[in-house]
Amino acid sequence: MNIAAVREQIQQAHQHEGRTGQLAERLALQLPHLHPSIQLPEQDAQGTLTRFVRAYVEQVPELLEAAHEVAREAGIESQIKPVLKIAEAYFLQPPKEVQEQVGLDCLLDEAYLAHRLVEEVNDLYIRHFQQPLIPVDTTVANLIAHQLIGEAFANQLDEVVHHSVDEMLDDDSFASESVEAYRETLSSPATGAAWKRWPCLSRQLGVELGQPS
Repeated sequence: MNIAAVREQIQQAHQHEGRTGQLAERLALQLPHLHPSIQLPEQDAQGTLTRFVRAYVEQVPELLEAAHEVAREAGIESQIKPVLKIAEAYFLQPPKEVQEQVGLDCLLDEAYLAHRLVEEVNDLYIRHFQQPLIPVDTTVANLIAHQLIGEAFANQLDEVVHHSVDEMLDDDSFASESVEAYRETLSSPATGAAWKRWPCLSRQLGVELGQPS
């Protein structure tokens, strides 16, 4: 996996944002029209949203590294790594849906693809192990990103993710003896301690989903 190249692309996007303010401009336009379920602090709402997008994008390399490491420990690296490389490729060779775009605001699309792919793998993992592949709660963050990207386009990206997972993973991927052996380690105190390192991203950044008032 070429996580360093993903990090370099994110760094270049930060530099692009510093020159152009493209993300800030996009969010300023979107802020008055956000779905009422997205709850932001009254003070510095745009700044909070900008920090959310930055962190959402920046978390992708660490997310992929963690998922790869746990898959290796679980004995399913050969099944999971190709899927994670798809998430990596969303950044390095974007699908046609998000090609010819530059900047931090555009990486939101690629980050959404990567986060959603890991979320789908996590769902499969929960089905087989009753615990996620990695203990990161991105569900709310992904829903917020979905709203920022826009319903129609985000639904297209979801279809890309579903196709990728369906092509690469099935129940047989979780049937090996090494997977069964790993299942027994999931209740260990060390595993529980590791989970605490992954707080809910959206809550950490002050962006929540709630019932519209």
